[in-house]
Amino acid sequence: MNWDKKLFDLKWSQDIINYDEKLKVAKKIASFVKDGDVVGVGSGSTSFLAVQEIAKRLKNEGLKILAIPTSNELKMTCSFLGIETASISEVRPDWCFDGADEVDPHGWLVKGRGGAMFNEKLIMVNSAKRYIIVDGSKFVEHICDKFPVPVECVPAALTSVKNSLSAMNVTEMNLRLAGKAKDGPVITENGNYILDVKFSDVNRNTEKDIKSIVGVVESGLFIDYNVEIIRS
Repeated sequence: MNWDKKLFDLKWSQDIINYDEKLKVAKKIASFVKDGDVVGVGSGSTSFLAVQEIAKRLKNEGLKILAIPTSNELKMTCSFLGIETASISEVRPDWCFDGADEVDPHGWLVKGRGGAMFNEKLIMVNSAKRYIIVDGSKFVEHICDKFPVPVECVPAALTSVKNSLSAMNVTEMNLRLAGKAKDGPVITENGNYILDVKFSDVNRNTEKDIKSIVGVVESGLFIDYNVEIIRS
């Protein structure tokens, strides 16, 4: 017996900005799906729309795929829409798609406003083909023009990580708080904290420098990941 899905609403947690542009790029990525694909599914509102468009194709064309979601939100969405899911420990994705918070002229990315950058990077490095789906508002001249770089760290190492990051060219650093949804800090799917860090300059070594700090699980910097940008 199946649970009554009417108990859940298929909706994003807030209004989707640039909805029309995001819907266009969501339809584009949905057109890439082939029967039998194993697809890594990124996080964020654009990915949320893409999953809905993919579900339409599966229903209308009788296709079957296996999705590997990178966040609880997208896993719930896939489940609601009847898309079978698996974990990266069980299967390897043929290709993946994801959104981004910033894209610079090099194709470097900032991701992680949804807090799922570790899972997103794990899926990305294990996918043969990597698509980034974005609307025009995501393009910047320099990384950190609009958004800080999220840094996921083990709670016990928070003070130590902050101290090590401060030795870099950091202009601003804040522990991400849950706000109205919950008292205290945001907790990632891996049970960690997130520091939002603005750098005065991001270079090709910055991602590795952040990751070398003991206590850092992952950062939202994606440098030289050979992605294909799909824009509206």
